[in-house]
Amino acid sequence: MDDSREDYLCINDPNGNWSECEAHVDPALEAFRRKLKYFFMNPCDKYKARQRKPWKLFLQIVKIAVVTVQLVSFGLSNQMVVQFKEENLLTFRHLFLKNYSESNTNTYAIYTQLDVYTHITHIVQQFLMLPSITVGNHEYEQEGDVYTPLCICQQFYHNGSISPANETFDIDSRVDQECSLIYPQDPFTESPLNFTLHFERLLSVTVNFTLKAINLETVEYHELPDCYVFNIMIQFDNKAHSGRILVDLDNEVHIYECSDWSMTGASARNMYMMVLFDAVVILILSTSLLLCIRSVKAGVLLQKEYSEFSLRRYRKCVSLSERLEFINGWYLLIIVSDVLTISGSVLKIVIQLKAVASYDLCSILLGTGTMLVWIGVLRYMGYLKKYNSMLCVCCVVQILIITLRVALPNVIRFTCCAAMIYLGYCFCGWIVLGPYHTKFRTLNTVSESLFSLINGDDMFATFKNMQQKSFVVWLFSRLYLYTFVSLFIYMVLSLFITLITDTYDTIKHQQLDGEPVSDLQAFVLQCKDLPDSGEFSVEKTNSISSTGGGKLMCCCSHRSSDSDEDTHFSECSS
Repeated sequence: MDDSREDYLCINDPNGNWSECEAHVDPALEAFRRKLKYFFMNPCDKYKARQRKPWKLFLQIVKIAVVTVQLVSFGLSNQMVVQFKEENLLTFRHLFLKNYSESNTNTYAIYTQLDVYTHITHIVQQFLMLPSITVGNHEYEQEGDVYTPLCICQQFYHNGSISPANETFDIDSRVDQECSLIYPQDPFTESPLNFTLHFERLLSVTVNFTLKAINLETVEYHELPDCYVFNIMIQFDNKAHSGRILVDLDNEVHIYECSDWSMTGASARNMYMMVLFDAVVILILSTSLLLCIRSVKAGVLLQKEYSEFSLRRYRKCVSLSERLEFINGWYLLIIVSDVLTISGSVLKIVIQLKAVASYDLCSILLGTGTMLVWIGVLRYMGYLKKYNSMLCVCCVVQILIITLRVALPNVIRFTCCAAMIYLGYCFCGWIVLGPYHTKFRTLNTVSESLFSLINGDDMFATFKNMQQKSFVVWLFSRLYLYTFVSLFIYMVLSLFITLITDTYDTIKHQQLDGEPVSDLQAFVLQCKDLPDSGEFSVEKTNSISSTGGGKLMCCCSHRSSDSDEDTHFSECSS
């Protein structure tokens, strides 16, 4: 039987198993199979096949170590910064809020006009006496020869007349503001306030001032101390006019490099060594990023080659799922982690040089990047034969990824349906239970509370803390909570688990039985050459490709006309 007859039988196989119909061994076809098989090999098999050292594997191991060291170093430094800011905030509250207690942070309030004047006077007095009473190194901010003053401002309605007894009011909703400045060098008096508060129209009183401090804790760890600027704001909130004025103190922190410093017995060498270490980390990450991008590019090119081969030889379009098999998801994960970690490392260097103080953004970038790096470790566990034989890590990871990919569409559709019910409960709980339960006061807290209930968290407290002022609302709350818990825990979560476990069982049986899940895998499995057989050598592959490459791509020319081939090509492209 001639080659054309064999190809014709292959194309018209009713079962579509074209990979088993090649009676005639085509050297170019076998070379292409080896090329595909080599592409899907792990680094250990690639080393056996071509003695190609797994540089990416070695680089990832080194990267895990240096990135973790970098993260720990930044975490310890960030911990000192956060601790210093929190301790100063607590210090300011004890210094400037009269009779402050940590137990009443969220309920600190005053109720009489005398209390308002007394508390404001206390703030001003503490501010003027700060150098003599503080145990820290706090100082006033100074611009040139002038100290930054303390500013007291009151906001009130432009005009208004309120008579609750007659149930009448006349309000001009325009808001006016009056301010008074007090400088640190001003003489201290027992009653420093020189303006009157308009309580009938008063909306709020704000006290603003600026202090500076230096964090000396870093000296112990051979780091240069930072200079801090605290913009402190104390607010007396009377917008509700309920007779209860809430008092809150907050601060905005800025970190700068001290303009003039001298340290005996230490130097800035450690800082520059850390900057050099961060630069080495960036170099390693950049190399890893380039290697992974190159591998992804090679997969894209091979995918195009396989698609063209399948179309020309078998007049068969390659599905999207088969094309995605050429895109290694682990490489994409590494690329994302490298980009995040490089960005975080650059920001860390800038922070160490005291140019910016974006500790939170740097923490997010480095933390997310390091998390993805450690997740990527799962891929390399499968290369350890002894470990892999004990726990089947490689198989489990592969099944997990395939399960997530296959089950994701159904999970998304089901989530959209469940979200409609969830949002309905959120709105209902907010409008009905909000006035009677602290966990339902805002839509955000309602969503958080219901999500916690789904996971069985704080369930009894949610029932118990419901106020019983209205029997109808209390009865409704029981019906509301019981139906929500029953619906989402016993039905919605069970259906979620069923969707995923069914997909997992299907994929697991396919993996354990060795059943190929795609035509691409079936085609590659026809190559029986072992990695150490010598058939994957570069010289032999190039030799076969140069002699049989034309036949591989053109062997189908006698099977169909050019017009038919172009028609198939256009259909696959569309």
